[in-house]
Amino acid sequence: MLLEREDATQTLLTTLRDASAGRGRVVVIEGEPGIGKTALLQSFDALVGDTHSVHWGWNDPLATPRPLGALQDMTAITDTDVGEMLRRGASPEAIFSSVLNALVRAPQSIVLIFEDLHWADTATLDLIRFLGRRISLLKAMIVLTIRRTDVDRNHPAIHLLGDLPSVTRIAMEPLSREAVEALAGEGQDGHSVFMTTGGNPFFVMELLADGNRGEGHLPVSVRDAVWARWSRLPPAMREFLDIVSILPGGASAAMVPALTGEDAEELALQCVERGLLRWDEMGTLVFRHELARQATLERLSPASQRALHARMEDIFAAMPASDSDPSILAQRLHHITLSGNIAGVLDLAPKAAAQAALLGAHLQAATHLTTALAHVALAPPPIAAQIYEDWAHETFLAGSVSSEETMRAYTFAISLWRSQGQIEKVGLNLCRLARLHWRRGETDLAVSYTEQAVRELEGRPPSNDLALAYSTRSQLLMLQDRFDEAIVWGRRAMELSDKLGQVETRIHALNNVGTSLAFAGQVGGDALLEESLALALEYGFHDHASRAYTNLSECCMLFRDFSRADRLMTEGIAFCVQHDLDAAAHYLLGHHAQLRMEQGRLQEALMIAEGVMSKEGYPRVMLLPALSVLARVKMRLGLPDGFDLLANALEAGQTTGEPQRIIPVRLALTEAAWLRGAPDEAKDHVNALLAMSVKQFSSWDLGELHVWRTRLSLPISKGGMEADLPAPRAAELAGDFDRAAELWFALEQPYEGALSLMQVTGEAAAAALSRAVTILDGIEARLAAGFARTLAERMGVGSRLPRRRRGSYAAARLHPLGLTSSEQKVLALLVQGLGNKEIARALSRSQRTIEHQVSSVLGKFNAGNRMEVLLRVQSEPWLVERGG
Repeated sequence: MLLEREDATQTLLTTLRDASAGRGRVVVIEGEPGIGKTALLQSFDALVGDTHSVHWGWNDPLATPRPLGALQDMTAITDTDVGEMLRRGASPEAIFSSVLNALVRAPQSIVLIFEDLHWADTATLDLIRFLGRRISLLKAMIVLTIRRTDVDRNHPAIHLLGDLPSVTRIAMEPLSREAVEALAGEGQDGHSVFMTTGGNPFFVMELLADGNRGEGHLPVSVRDAVWARWSRLPPAMREFLDIVSILPGGASAAMVPALTGEDAEELALQCVERGLLRWDEMGTLVFRHELARQATLERLSPASQRALHARMEDIFAAMPASDSDPSILAQRLHHITLSGNIAGVLDLAPKAAAQAALLGAHLQAATHLTTALAHVALAPPPIAAQIYEDWAHETFLAGSVSSEETMRAYTFAISLWRSQGQIEKVGLNLCRLARLHWRRGETDLAVSYTEQAVRELEGRPPSNDLALAYSTRSQLLMLQDRFDEAIVWGRRAMELSDKLGQVETRIHALNNVGTSLAFAGQVGGDALLEESLALALEYGFHDHASRAYTNLSECCMLFRDFSRADRLMTEGIAFCVQHDLDAAAHYLLGHHAQLRMEQGRLQEALMIAEGVMSKEGYPRVMLLPALSVLARVKMRLGLPDGFDLLANALEAGQTTGEPQRIIPVRLALTEAAWLRGAPDEAKDHVNALLAMSVKQFSSWDLGELHVWRTRLSLPISKGGMEADLPAPRAAELAGDFDRAAELWFALEQPYEGALSLMQVTGEAAAAALSRAVTILDGIEARLAAGFARTLAERMGVGSRLPRRRRGSYAAARLHPLGLTSSEQKVLALLVQGLGNKEIARALSRSQRTIEHQVSSVLGKFNAGNRMEVLLRVQSEPWLVERGG
């Protein structure tokens, strides 16, 4: 039994007991290096390993971690379909689902141990996030160890822990002086050992193993302790330890003979017998503790380290699939980088990046290329140009660096390709540079670079790069609402890409043409967008898939198909997050906030938009959807900074020159001025909109503009009363306010319905205003509710309106879905995997009461079962947090 680890052991056993009953959980063991995290788990494994299935996986401190390295270590899982999928480089989605299926089908409860989370690759973090969000309904337990001293608050592993819904934390503390003295026994000075080590178990054991040779001889650090012990070893054993120290993940049994020659296996046996090294459950030879490896590595001179890294790279390069296996490539790149072989880095890093990008690990790909970028000045121009191009593209997708850095890389690539006479490459990078400028809100520059690409490529033989230039031109025209022109350029791109057999450019052009057709009110757009999305997913074009999810869901919003829009947005956000497309995810989240706003779910919209706007380092345009919604929602909620935010959103939108960024904000400013009783200000915004071309308006926006003209008593010519306006707008323009309201309610847009009711005058006004106020109070639209009451007072019917709602269910008004305080407590326990009986016991209520409340929660979530509630909480964590 480990000293002073009884409580931690009991926590693990209790959590495993719950997992065995189908209430899985994540356990995080935190502590400094050497504190005994692994020793605790080894003791736990010894206690439960005979009756439960325990699998270990390690994350190694490679310069670029091997993709899903920890999962590859779990032989009992990778011997199934998962292993085959890993070997053939299947998509992360498929691998994750297969792992989940393995857990669901397991005949006994499973413990998955992920060691050293701080060194995990992006794909491993995504896997843990995927499983962690479903763990509460599984007979499984996930244990994570992490060195909090090695990570800051911005580390991806910390973000992961914040995303997981239900975590048990075990903080490992140093040993007490009494425990150290007990370990030291009578033969050594336990007090001195405790004072030197601070009670760190690894330090303690290393010092005790070194022996007590007097106070002056005691090492002052663990490094000195290790070095002192190593100095008494035979030279051959020291050399062997030096070589193994170069391998962060250890040496496989098959690799050991190649390390030092014929005596390697005998030396390995001797080191294991002396407790210097150990064989882990994967059959890998590793140091007994990572700190011992680091201390050994520090003994080596820089020249010796470079030579050993070069030897390791040769060993890995001789392995099968060394140029295609992502795990081997990551280890090769680690060693070749530290060997100082610059030419090797410039050759290998792009290969490793390409393999990572295929798996959707775009951040990992950018990291590989960053390694090469450090030496790009020494590369021949064509290689340097390709590195700049690939690095810029991967950082553009991942949003991992500032847009200025990415822009400089594109500029260098263009200059180098031009010097080599590679005009097609020049055109490709001009198109990509145009997209970057668009994200920055610099539309004029984006258009200029695209037109330059078209000019330079049109005088040359037809190429895919020319087709891409046509499609990029189409994309920018579509974003400026010049739909007819966008369709012409997009079809030109499709025709050329089909002729050349280039499916990627066809996918891009399908998206542009489909979006343009849909927003122009022409038939066929939806089908083209669906085809674009299907092809992008089929061929693994992650960037194009994210665009398709975005534009297709926007079209659903345009046609008020909110259910489909919600599904597409949820899928699209998950897809973007899974494939390191963070900027695209936040752009799509902004539209998700808009959906919630349109549905009258203002608190949810507020929380989503605020979450997006709290992110830093993303290009301006990618945050504009969230900014626009945040401003409009705060205005409707009656929050004081809503009006200033609207002004900021208008200014930001005007810099882009895109109608889609300007028109909605102008309409919101009109609404805000009207509700504040400032009709002249509202008219100014209407007149600014009237100065724009009618072709730049969607039918919905045009209908809203005409409605505001009538609400503000501005004249509308007969030519302005278009017959094809949406039904709710047409009904209000015809003076049928009740019908307009009912049409809005049928579309699940209560706020707009209430505004229509506020236009009723005469004898029916009291009833209409009363209904409007009830609706507006219910969704917390305080500004409009207040104005409706003002209108009622002016008409002399104020006393007939409902009083401002207070009531005993105030907590429900604070929850986006209207859960009462009691239901929020039930939800908090439900997502932890507790059953009705356990919830009843925890809350001291009858089981029948809990059954009713669980049923109510499911209804308000529009969920068919608990798993659907759990998954929704993972994508919208504030649904629980607000209840806390």
